[in-house]
Amino acid sequence: MLLRFVSRVLLCLLVLTGCSATGTGPSTDGGGLATVQESRLPAEARRTLELIDEGGPFPYAKDGTVFGNFEGLLPAEKRGYYHEYTVPTPGSRDRGARRIVTGQGGEIYYTDDHYDSFRTVLR
Repeated sequence: MLLRFVSRVLLCLLVLTGCSATGTGPSTDGGGLATVQESRLPAEARRTLELIDEGGPFPYAKDGTVFGNFEGLLPAEKRGYYHEYTVPTPGSRDRGARRIVTGQGGEIYYTDDHYDSFRTVLR
């Protein structure tokens, strides 16, 4: 009886955390970061990526500035390797919490919680 209860609790936890016994939970980029397809990003993030591809012009003065990676969530690189861009948040009175961070090697990262977490953008 106890074994059946424990197995059901574990199954519920796996389902709630997005994992499964077959290993088909959230994908990662190999470095531990979750990934997201560009097509699954919010429309504002896709527009920001278009602006980055076009070289601007950008709507915010801080767009294109160096991202310091002080949180250490992205792979360690020398200062100046990463740059950040604002992803507008509808209804926000300021720049909001969403950003795209690019690396000199072509990497693209998305955060919607002001650098608390990142997902590698897959194009």
